[in-house]
Amino acid sequence: MAEDKQATLWVAVIGAGPAGYYTAEALTSGEQDVRVDIIDRLPTPFGLIRAGVAPDHQSIKNVSRRYEATNQRDDVRFVGNLSLGRDITLKELQDLYDVVVLATGAAKDRPLGVEGEDLNGVIGSGAFVGWYNSHPDYKDLDPDLRVASVAVIGNGNVAVDVARILAKTAEEMASSDLAQHAADEIHSSAIKDIYILGRRGSLEAAFTPKELGELNALENCVALVDGTQLPPEDVDAELTGATKKNMVHLRAMAKNSADAKPTRLHIQFYRRPMAIIGEDCVCGIRLEETVVEDGKCVGTGKSEVLPAGLIVPCIGYRSSPLEDVPYDEWRGVYQNEEGLISDGLYCVGWCRRGPTGTIGTNKPDGVGIAAKILEEVTAAGKAGRHGLDAIVEERGLTIVTFQDWKKIEAAEVEAAADGAPRAKFADVDEMVSIADGS
Repeated sequence: MAEDKQATLWVAVIGAGPAGYYTAEALTSGEQDVRVDIIDRLPTPFGLIRAGVAPDHQSIKNVSRRYEATNQRDDVRFVGNLSLGRDITLKELQDLYDVVVLATGAAKDRPLGVEGEDLNGVIGSGAFVGWYNSHPDYKDLDPDLRVASVAVIGNGNVAVDVARILAKTAEEMASSDLAQHAADEIHSSAIKDIYILGRRGSLEAAFTPKELGELNALENCVALVDGTQLPPEDVDAELTGATKKNMVHLRAMAKNSADAKPTRLHIQFYRRPMAIIGEDCVCGIRLEETVVEDGKCVGTGKSEVLPAGLIVPCIGYRSSPLEDVPYDEWRGVYQNEEGLISDGLYCVGWCRRGPTGTIGTNKPDGVGIAAKILEEVTAAGKAGRHGLDAIVEERGLTIVTFQDWKKIEAAEVEAAADGAPRAKFADVDEMVSIADGS
């Protein structure tokens, strides 16, 4: 028994985003001999910190320094450019490691569920945000921004991010890491009107005050709210927290003039998408007026067609199903009991609980899963990292270590324009070539 306690517990974490890093950090912070390989299909670590956080919100990305510190430990290794399913199977990883933790996030857009959502010009926020954030999967998305009007569906921070990035000038984005291919299109676009559409009212909106307030300080774009869609002002005294602060911003926007700036950003409440209009491509969206009764969104039967040449639904995400992993179709997560899927197989973060909370919400989640693993699993003398390296060599695979990633990062910093933190590469082959020095 003493030998078992001293044996190395090998853990493979699939996904190099916040949930994966917090789990690795917690697993290796105690006295037990635990070695963690953080495996990602991309050659870049940090997941949504790199590809999801808005490019003009650089301070939020600073949390990656914590993950970098985790990677400096001998008992944690980043293994990039290794894809589950393409390069190695889940069964193979389970044979090599005592524990496999799925930290794959939730990158698949939830469908709108309305007629016409498959038309050209309807682009889910996962894809659209990935496009302007240099995600390799979406570098060739090529949305047509030669349109006068854009409809962004959703009343959360992702909708605010999308609208703000479309509204900001090149000068406002100069200190960001906006993808160059996106900057070229956005800053030469014909967009004059941007709509943020929500099914419910201002009191139910999920904006955070800081993000909402930024919309009222844009250089070239005026934020507009129909004051009749806001509750009576005497309600404000009863509000608290973020809702109270949001109402201050919304009432200020309701006083703005539509002709104050060249571009207009309209925040509209009580509007439910019914159908997307168009033949080969989008030309508008049919909206039903709604009311909120007893907490439920109810249609009134009144409708209108809003002209729009681009529609970006920001209504939530789902995890991608994996072969041989039970999946909850309704919730869009892996079936689990407090993170446990089956013996030695766990999940953490958005693929466990759904796309809720902030980046920091993943920390207690990772700590909890780590504690559960250390309590439930005993090291079995498996091959772990050494076995993975043997498979990589046998199959002629090229992996990217954290030290290799630092070469990519240095090249991005060197390529940056004045004032920008980096010029992110979006081509996997190019990044792998930089990593291996070729």
